[in-house]
Amino acid sequence: MSYQGFTAENGVVRYVDGLEKVLGSELLGAALSAPLASYPRVYALPMLTIKDDKGTGVVTSVPSDSPDDFAALSDLKKKKPLREKYGITDEMVVPFEPVPIIEIEGFGDLAAVEICRRMKIESQNEKDKLEEAKKEVYLKGFYDGVMRTGKYAGQKTADAKKLIQTDLIEEGLAKK
Repeated sequence: MSYQGFTAENGVVRYVDGLEKVLGSELLGAALSAPLASYPRVYALPMLTIKDDKGTGVVTSVPSDSPDDFAALSDLKKKKPLREKYGITDEMVVPFEPVPIIEIEGFGDLAAVEICRRMKIESQNEKDKLEEAKKEVYLKGFYDGVMRTGKYAGQKTADAKKLIQTDLIEEGLAKK
């Protein structure tokens, strides 16, 4: 959240007492309980486009609305050698499908899936296409998207985002 206006200094990651320091690579394959997720358990997965010099290098994946996330999940589902390289089992990726969260006019409720289909994006290695897809979907999703699920269903994404962040912090599910 240090890059989202929730900390005293934008982009400054600080150590939080009680949390351990670990390498992101040590977390690959770890079973997680993600706040607000539809699945009771998800797994820490590799993503080739994550910058490990920005924050922790660990991010939440939203394959329904992020073209990068959808491409990364699709790669892992389709490419057994890629899973094997990172110690990821079939059970950690194959059963998982994007979950509709935001309705975006012109894209439906699985915007990342739709934009990747339209642009014929086949892999997370197609960085230029993914960057273009991200620009199109993120802006429209943030300003025009409507939440489909959860406490803020029916509200504009732009209005719900800060409310959800505040809720997670207040519930002890995120750190400021």
